[in-house]
Amino acid sequence: MKEYNADLHIHGKHAGGVSKNMELGVIAEQSIYKGLHIVGTGDITHKKWFEHTKENLVEESNGVYRHKEHDVNFVIQTEVQCNGRVHHVVFLPDLESAWEFREKIQEHAILDSEGCGRPRIRKDAEFIAEKVEECNGIIGPAHAFTPYFSVYAHFDSPAELYKGMHDKIYFIELGLSADSAIADRMKQNWNYSFITTSDAHSPWPLRLGREFTRLKLKEPSFAEIKKALKGKEEKRITLNVGLDPQEGKYHKTACSSCYTKFSRVQAEQFKWKCPKCSSPIKKGAKTRIVELAEFEEEKHPEFRPPYTHIIPLAEIIQIAFGMKSANCMKVQSKWKDFVERFDNEIAVLIDTKEEELNEYDKLVGEYIAAFRKGLVVYKEGGGGQYGVPHICKTKEELEETTKRILKEEEMETDFSGQKILAEFK
Repeated sequence: MKEYNADLHIHGKHAGGVSKNMELGVIAEQSIYKGLHIVGTGDITHKKWFEHTKENLVEESNGVYRHKEHDVNFVIQTEVQCNGRVHHVVFLPDLESAWEFREKIQEHAILDSEGCGRPRIRKDAEFIAEKVEECNGIIGPAHAFTPYFSVYAHFDSPAELYKGMHDKIYFIELGLSADSAIADRMKQNWNYSFITTSDAHSPWPLRLGREFTRLKLKEPSFAEIKKALKGKEEKRITLNVGLDPQEGKYHKTACSSCYTKFSRVQAEQFKWKCPKCSSPIKKGAKTRIVELAEFEEEKHPEFRPPYTHIIPLAEIIQIAFGMKSANCMKVQSKWKDFVERFDNEIAVLIDTKEEELNEYDKLVGEYIAAFRKGLVVYKEGGGGQYGVPHICKTKEELEETTKRILKEEEMETDFSGQKILAEFK
């Protein structure tokens, strides 16, 4: 068997809020730079995207397709929304099955308008899971802990969501605001494999593959991927990789407009309306998990693989150089140098020895090593705003930065004597 880096959930250019550069040729090219071997097609129920997929991919083996010009494999994938306002990731065996699934749901959804890459199906999750099963596909909850369109935003368990089809659910997609340490605090999640995916709306490596799953497969095929997600005891998922949940934009409970953060008690005190700007306060994944958690300490089932936190290489270079943007020419030039020297970004972030990185570029190498050692503190994300990592080169710097950020957050969340906006009206 061989290990493959897989980002199994992305979107195409016909979905809402997605870069027009999200075409399969660009995605495949950038996947090579990132270090991905298998990528989800995204949005396969959209007719234009289906045709784009058919034109650009060639079936290689048992339901996995290869790009005509780039050596990258694709698995047929889409994301759908049920009438319970929950998003689901769907994997299908081949393009014929994808078209069959489209026909089964088309009378219950708008499929082909611009912005409808993720169709809203006017049926419940049980119905959708039944149709996926009829097409020999597999389905699971997408970004399971986000506060808007996830299973744990609206239900207390996947069993409650999928009802009679619950025994056909084998995996949960964690999303940016959760990792294995958080999700496994709920014993019911020990029934599922975890996948980590980018849910990318942009093809550039800053977004594509920012979360991925490392799979052990006999070959890159749909059947093998299904076995890896379904057969927990075989330990075919060898690694989950993703952002620290503190960087997720819905990690902490926060105002959805001004991003002021709140404890659960404070949010209830203000009736879930921000006292600074009167906008809604959104319950964060951290708060929701505390409500449902059965364990205070970190515990895992025996089959659970390690979870490695990363941040995109361009962000590390940006921090090392003290630049304001990861997209500036200096950062991108250095990113390209590293990728050309070490083959791809994932190799730089995870697999290359620290001494090799330091020998090539001492400054950036030291920051990568510091991040690997956990010398990083976050200003946590929430309300729709990403968290901000601060990489420190020494333990002393880490302690000082932690104190500073905690003091800033204490000042931001000190509402003593603060009147609610409505009291002034």
